[in-house]
Amino acid sequence: MAVQKRDIKVITMVTTDCTLAQLRLLHLVSPSLPIGGFTYSQGLEWAVECGWVTNEAQLMEWLDDLLTTNMVHLEIPILARLYKAIDEKEFEALTYWSHYLIASRETRELREEERNRGRALASLLPKLGIAVPKEIAPLIKGCQSTGFAQAAHFWNIPLAAAAAGFIWGWLENITLAGVKIVPLGQTAGQKIIAQLTTHIPDIVKTGLQIEDDSIGNACPALAIASTLHETQYTRIYRS
Repeated sequence: MAVQKRDIKVITMVTTDCTLAQLRLLHLVSPSLPIGGFTYSQGLEWAVECGWVTNEAQLMEWLDDLLTTNMVHLEIPILARLYKAIDEKEFEALTYWSHYLIASRETRELREEERNRGRALASLLPKLGIAVPKEIAPLIKGCQSTGFAQAAHFWNIPLAAAAAGFIWGWLENITLAGVKIVPLGQTAGQKIIAQLTTHIPDIVKTGLQIEDDSIGNACPALAIASTLHETQYTRIYRS
């Protein structure tokens, strides 16, 4: 059966819109985005130093644990609430969840990372044509996830896709940090990313269903490693 010209036009428009949103997401999670994500190891450097992570299998286990704890119970639920608050123009809710995320960072270096990357995003987003209303600019400067949510919403990236991209960007950055620190070969890092990427859809699905009362940090090992990394004698990653 022949496809009408009008149908072709509609299909083309929908495909183009979806492709643009996907490309915008790739831009947003790119390691080349100048917000300094590659300069942090989030405690992994100390975990390697003390012998917690010494090979490919242990690095994969470390990352998988963080995916199923922090990502599920903290990062994704709060990202969803930030996105929703921006969509509904609920400034009070946006403020609450931005501050909640910072308060959930258990160490100075984790809080500083959130703020430093937030400041970089607040400066970058207007240069990319992404509107940053004056009332939320201070929140973005203090919380990179708020800036990520603002960019995803402005670029019409669906929440679930934005959450998956957020996780994947984190996974790539920390995996590559592990490749340098352990050290491992580049192929080992790519194998880890390929394996753990298959978990992301379920992590997003679960994280988006977390209720308010169940949101919170859930990985003491990360807090311990990050705390001790702050005073580690030799470091290549920021604290």
